[in-house]
Amino acid sequence: MIDLVARQIQILRAIIEEFVSTAKPVGSDTIDKKYNIGVSPATIRNEMVYLTKQGYLKKSHISAGRIPTPLALRLYVNELMKEKELSVADEVGAKEKIWKHRLQTDALLYEAAKLMAEKSGAVGLAMTDKGSRIYHSGYANLLNMPEFFDIRVTRNVLNLIEEVDMMGEVFDLGQSENPVHLVFGKELGNKNLDQISVIYTDVNAAGRMCKLGVLGSHRFDYAYIIPMMKYFKALIEEIAG
Repeated sequence: MIDLVARQIQILRAIIEEFVSTAKPVGSDTIDKKYNIGVSPATIRNEMVYLTKQGYLKKSHISAGRIPTPLALRLYVNELMKEKELSVADEVGAKEKIWKHRLQTDALLYEAAKLMAEKSGAVGLAMTDKGSRIYHSGYANLLNMPEFFDIRVTRNVLNLIEEVDMMGEVFDLGQSENPVHLVFGKELGNKNLDQISVIYTDVNAAGRMCKLGVLGSHRFDYAYIIPMMKYFKALIEEIAG
């Protein structure tokens, strides 16, 4: 289990959820006013200093606030986050669109990438088995995220998406025992990709092991995207199988 007490976990969760919502560094005053932590702003500041020393937060270059690190985001996804329940409309809508392509795996994967782009507000990705081809959709979604207003970031992301071998390496980095895998930009060794993340799952499409995922800001709505991706995985495996 994590090395944090309940109050520190509460503060860390609040900072992550505020950062995901606003894309801005989070200060102790914001946590004090918006979240019912039950302690003084001074105590919140002290805990934020501790969380920074432990590697869960880092100082922002543009303000006195803090932003969560990949360590914190991974902890949030694995242990602190409560997954959202998908609506009937989400499930039925996805099934109707994918069902049309059930007899052709490549078309099915491309449709799945388009749907993941739509649901996530990011770039949807699907890579065929053995990395022979990668489908992508939703480039315009990047322009809605402040992280991609920097042309260097966007250029590096577009170059990455176009290179099947490079995307294959990214997917390899995220392999874990979980059904849905995470890769954070900090792990890619390119400072222009620090603020991105990739969420993906392995899909057995009629005997072909493929990848389905999304690429965007590290401020994903993980609580929604992860159960959505699990649903797509199960749906494709059922239909293609």
